[in-house]
Formats: sequence, C-alpha cells, structure tokens
Amino acid sequence: MKRIVLTGGGTAGHVTPHLAILPHLIREGYEVHYIGTQEGIEHKMMDHEQVIYHAVKSGKLRRYFDWKNFTDPFRVVAGAVQSARLMGKIKPDVCFSKGGFVAVPVVIGAWLHKVPVVCHESDLTPGLANKISSRFAQRIATTFPECAKALGPKAACTGTPMRPQLFSGVREKGLAFTGLTGSRPILLMMGGSIGAQRVNEALRAALPRLLETMDVIHLTGKGNLDESLSALPGYKQYEFLSDELPDVLSCADLVLSRAGSNAICEFQALQKPMLLVPYPKGASRGDQILNAESFRQRGLCHVLAQENMNADTLYEAILDLQKDQDTLIRNLKSAPPADGTLPVLQMIHEVEKK
Repeated sequence: MKRIVLTGGGTAGHVTPHLAILPHLIREGYEVHYIGTQEGIEHKMMDHEQVIYHAVKSGKLRRYFDWKNFTDPFRVVAGAVQSARLMGKIKPDVCFSKGGFVAVPVVIGAWLHKVPVVCHESDLTPGLANKISSRFAQRIATTFPECAKALGPKAACTGTPMRPQLFSGVREKGLAFTGLTGSRPILLMMGGSIGAQRVNEALRAALPRLLETMDVIHLTGKGNLDESLSALPGYKQYEFLSDELPDVLSCADLVLSRAGSNAICEFQALQKPMLLVPYPKGASRGDQILNAESFRQRGLCHVLAQENMNADTLYEAILDLQKDQDTLIRNLKSAPPADGTLPVLQMIHEVEKK
C-alpha cells in the first residue's frame, strides 16, 4: 500500500487544499497520514475516518519582534525530531506540504528520511515557511505564475486544489435557503472564518443605498452578527456557511471579499465578478495586496484599498463592479483554469518513491 504524509496548518487556507485532494488519494488506495499540531485548526478540519492524524510540536515563524522568537526555534527543532521519528515509523512514499509554521519541522523530518517532498504555495510571493521548506523539496506547486518564476526550476504554476463540492451548488437551493427571490442582483460578502471587521462596518454603513437596487448576503465571521439588522428586507447575515455555501455562491451575482488566495481562486473558478479589499500591509506581510493586484492586472477583479474605504467609496466601488460585470465574466471565462487539483496530484505522483 502506498503511503502519503500531508502537512500544513495555522489557517484554514493551509488545510482546504488537502481536503480537495483527499478523495482522490483515497480512491487511489493511499494510506493517508496528516502531521499537524494538537491545537491547530488542521486537527479539527482533518478529522476524517480515513486519515491518521499525528500531532507534533511547532513554533511560529515571525518576521517581527516577539519574545517567543527566542523559544520557538527550539520547538521547531523538537517538532523536526518528532517528525523524523514519525517518518521512520510511517515510511511514506511522499510528503505533500501546504505551508504554515507546522510544515517546516515535518518537511525537515521527511528530508532526513529521504522522503520526497512537494510543497504548495498559494500566494504570489512565498511565505517564510515555504521559503524554508522549498530547500528540502523536490517540486513546488504554485497558484500564481509570478511565484513559480521567483522560486526557480523546481516550481511550476498548477493552480490551487479545490474541493469538488464547490462546483455542486444549485442557484434555486441557495435562494430557498436565504429566502431571496433572485429577482434582483445579489451581492455576497465573505470575510473569512473570523470575518473582516472593517469591511463589515463599511458594508453595513452602505446598506441603505445598496438595498435600493440589490440584495445582500453577508457572511460576517464568528460573533459578528448584528441583530438590529435581522429584519432588514433584502439583507441576510450568517456567521459562516458550510454545506450551504456552494448553493449560496451559485445564487450570488457579485462578490465582496478579502484577497486570500484560496478564496479568490475559488471565485475565479466559479466566474464570479469580485471586488477585493486586501488586508493592508500593516496587518499582514502584504500578500493579499499582491494577490489582488495580480488579479486586477489580468482583468479578473476590481480592487479597493482598505485605507480608501468608507461607506461612500464602497458603495461606488460596488456599483462600478456591477457595471463592469459582463467584461469581468468574459475575462474570468478566458483565464487559465484555477482548479489545480489534478496538476498537483500529477506532481505528487512524479516525485513519489517507485
């Protein structure tokens, strides 16, 4: 039986691509192991009866000063030792890393046991974890062509693995779930699992004008519902959606979102005109700004900088998005495929032990 070790964590974006390739791996007869942290989001998301989960220590890799920078390298070393022992026990044919701080000790452990490694980088520029891991990898898959070029001959632009459920949405089911008629354009706002507070605030301030011509579905993030708006006609708010999300995406005409690479690639695959409000530089390493600019230059989205966003500018930007809707859809249809599930699987097969 072939064995594969999957790793990655810290955010949902480091785990969802694993969920996309998992059904394929199971059908192909792999014994699937996942190495992550005990407390990370990856432990909950990879709770699957056909996945054997192993927890190791890991330290966060930071580009800024923090007292934990003095102790976390020791946790990374401890995690690498644990991972190396696991690799010797599991004896996998290949390791697939999606990045995040937990991946570094696992990739090093794989390298120590001569287990071939494939890394995947979602953003336009590689994160610190993948910069380190790439030194020990045989191949690197990327979402953006700019990233593949920057990483050199090991890298190839494959797109991002996407769960097949994403494409199974039914517009009528989405309308029935939300209670909307579909007679007016529908704007869907998605802010990620914890929401996007600044965008939430600006959107709610713009609602009186927006609801004159369109309906709004607002995924607020956990704990961010505003009960005072619950009875507002044409406005539907949810903390987050899981099983219903494909149907809700299917009935959405326009999307307002942050610029996380997994999310915007899913919108591209679904051919949804999008207005992106990337996290500003001070709140992140600037990867969302680069992601959004790459999409904008290719004519796949509109962008509104957070520092320029208020109720008025957001309202005008959404109207501009609606006016440009047909052009954006044509560009999205003609863009290279965003779903990288099969190319990533092919890369894994190419490097695994024969």
